[in-house]
Amino acid sequence: MNDNMDKLVKQKNELEKKIQKNELLIKQSKYYESNKERKIRTRKLIQKGALLDKYFDIENLSVDETESLLKVFAEYVKSNKPEKYKKG
Repeated sequence: MNDNMDKLVKQKNELEKKIQKNELLIKQSKYYESNKERKIRTRKLIQKGALLDKYFDIENLSVDETESLLKVFAEYVKSNKPEKYKKG
């Protein structure tokens, strides 16, 4: 009887270790995915910023000045955007 109890306790401990290991793997996988998505978004933002600098010749403007400039044209661009560039 005591032998059987020891086996069950040992099995329980082994299963708990497996659960912890799998939980850690899941956590690492989620971190990897979110980190990967963050890097993709960061790269996209850098590329768009570079295009903005290139076509609007605004390298000398601060972030606030750039925002003010973009606000001037925002409504016009939104209302005249070709269909292929609209969300949907």
